[in-house]
Amino acid sequence: MRNRRLTTKQRQEIFHALVATQDLGIMTVPESVQHICKQFDITELQLKQIEDEGIDKEWPPLNEAAQTTLSE
Repeated sequence: MRNRRLTTKQRQEIFHALVATQDLGIMTVPESVQHICKQFDITELQLKQIEDEGIDKEWPPLNEAAQTTLSE
């Protein structure tokens, strides 16, 4: 695994993939972390930082769920 600098768009894509994978409920959280790290060739530390950033900034799909709730 490489520790490379990722663009905001790449980090958002990774965050979206992590949330979507976990929402499916097919894998445990640790399994989904391993899956996403392997899929995007990143470290667990990078993924944790991306996850924290995505939650803080309410990246999709988090902000999509909030918008749906507000419009109903």
